[in-house]
Amino acid sequence: MGRVAVVTGGTRGIGHAISIALQRKGYRVAASYHGNDEAARQFQAETGIPVYKFDAGDWAQCEKAVAQITRDVGPIEVLVNNAGITRDGMLHRMTKENWDAVIRTNLDSVFNMTRLVIDSMRARSFGRIISISSINGRKGQMGQANYSAAKAGLLGFTKAVAQEGAAKGITVNVIAPGYIATEMVMAVPKDVLETKILPQIPVGRLGQAEEIARCVAFLAADDAGFITGACLDANGGQYMA
Repeated sequence: MGRVAVVTGGTRGIGHAISIALQRKGYRVAASYHGNDEAARQFQAETGIPVYKFDAGDWAQCEKAVAQITRDVGPIEVLVNNAGITRDGMLHRMTKENWDAVIRTNLDSVFNMTRLVIDSMRARSFGRIISISSINGRKGQMGQANYSAAKAGLLGFTKAVAQEGAAKGITVNVIAPGYIATEMVMAVPKDVLETKILPQIPVGRLGQAEEIARCVAFLAADDAGFITGACLDANGGQYMA
């Protein structure tokens, strides 16, 4: 049987593509979601991938969910931390609620889920932890102090945990997508997309969710065992570190 993979925020957007890509590679996938019941039901009906509703930013809910997934599917060997939200606004107008919501969902969730699977991975001497950051966590973005801070935090978290897990066969990596043609990006007005965003991307187009999913599938594979603590930038050349 294939390894068990959990994708948070795995029923929509980039997470949807990641869940399907891992399933096609033979993983037994479980996908989490928080808000959109209709999308989750449709996703499960179309893919056969079991879905679990919980708030990845809430420790107690994560604890229950990880235990349930382990009972239903098996010990989690691949964790993809993909859950994320935006609450944009200039810092001088940003509310404490919007700061807290983004940090909780985009950063606290990664601690919660990783902490809850790390002991099992250590015991089994195998693990793959892959977190989805953002180009805006790499370079910063005006109006996204909360989002940029959370996504940048994933880089430091990844490097630290990669060092801790290396001797136990656990790799920890991060992917930083650029502008991907998801529902959120496609909601940007066409003139803004064509005049402000696309000209910044050397390859001249938006990325596709499936391209990020292929990055995840690569890092999740047994053959990627020598890659850890790395950030894979998938942004069409928009930002080069």
